[in-house]
Amino acid sequence: MPLTSFLPSPSPKRDPAAAIRNIIPAVSNANLRENIYTIPNILTASRLVAAPFIGYCILHDYHAAALSLFAYAGITDALDGWIARRWNLKTVVGTVIDPMADKTLMTVLTVALAMKGALPLWLAVIILGRDVGLAISAIYYRWISLPPPKTFARYWDFSLPSAEVHPTQISKYNTALQLGLMGLTTLAPVIPAVDMSMPLGILQYVVATTTIWSGASYVYSKDAVRILTPQEVEEKKAEAKRAEDKKTDAR
Repeated sequence: MPLTSFLPSPSPKRDPAAAIRNIIPAVSNANLRENIYTIPNILTASRLVAAPFIGYCILHDYHAAALSLFAYAGITDALDGWIARRWNLKTVVGTVIDPMADKTLMTVLTVALAMKGALPLWLAVIILGRDVGLAISAIYYRWISLPPPKTFARYWDFSLPSAEVHPTQISKYNTALQLGLMGLTTLAPVIPAVDMSMPLGILQYVVATTTIWSGASYVYSKDAVRILTPQEVEEKKAEAKRAEDKKTDAR
């Protein structure tokens, strides 16, 4: 008897892509949709629209206007989450476009402030590098989790839920610190009599640390991105339907 017969047979290689495909039905949830036209999502979309105007105001030295729009973005960021929790208006698309709005605002602020010399170039590279990596990951997860047929139109149809994004705890702290840094940097030209160079310098190094840390947390966290099963998609739709019925009854 050959000696190889006593050796354990090698375990088959696991294919992550195949494992993901196994939990995505071929056709059954291809047309499952949720209501995306909720107040929280509209507020989030308004932040997306406001972002380029903030960048324009910074680049053209309209500091007061930039600060006002930045304050609006911060208020709506807090308000949309509160409304979604208070009236059970959470949607899968909300878990995607909310961080997207934050990242769009952060990208615009980072580029505009760096171009004006108000933000160090090395810090801008760290912030933008992390966000580019997360954006590529989001595109990948959206594509592999989208039920067939996979088309360009369906890819951008966010009423077709496929995956949920859950920010890590350090990422939440990092977002708050980044927004604080951008807010102070935007505020500084409005009150030139106050010297903010020291607090801004300290905060810049803190933000650099948390930005790198939060980027690594998405790589090693198992719960940051989760592919939805067909049953979970149905539950999301049912929750949205109950919320809509409750609003209708209240009227």
